[in-house]
Amino acid sequence: MLAGYAGQMEGVIDHPDQAPRGIALVAHPHPLYGGTLDNKVAATLARAFASLGYVTARINFRGVGKSEGVHDHGIGETDDMHLLLSHMQRQYPGLPVALSGFSFGTFVMARLQERLITAGNRAERLVLVGAAAGKWAMPPIPANTILIHGELDETIPLKDVLDWLRPQDIPVIVIPGADHFFHRKLSHIKGWVTQLWGGQVETDAASAD
Repeated sequence: MLAGYAGQMEGVIDHPDQAPRGIALVAHPHPLYGGTLDNKVAATLARAFASLGYVTARINFRGVGKSEGVHDHGIGETDDMHLLLSHMQRQYPGLPVALSGFSFGTFVMARLQERLITAGNRAERLVLVGAAAGKWAMPPIPANTILIHGELDETIPLKDVLDWLRPQDIPVIVIPGADHFFHRKLSHIKGWVTQLWGGQVETDAASAD
């Protein structure tokens, strides 16, 4: 539990097997539609970063689980993730930071990265899965952002993501046959994040699903 702006925030930390090489934060999907820190995509992102040596933190957004407060449409949630980041940086000073999110969580994390850039303290990289383009006012993102989207996403159509990215000239990894929640495709998320951080693509779908 961590004291937040709207009350206590419930969270979980995934520790790497070795001394941490960085800090990663993961933001879950929309809390009013069942999103929690235990969401499978969010948990997959946490496992991916832990396997890369990052100490990884997730919180339940306001009004979810034991987290107090009420949903604030991404505004208060961005403040809460910033508070979590500050807490983790006090615990693990001097380490690089990665931000990641799924669906509504991508809106929160893109806003947090924009805030950090303005303050001259950007995260090293952003990972957005099922980016919420067309649902929320997604800000511009850095060119090195990793974007992963399902070909058959029925919640956030791929077209909306491409329309958002086209002016920024940023590519997106499209997983063939994947729906919004990446049913039976979770291994692709962990595999691509791991590969693009310099590791190997994992092919054992069962380990991630």
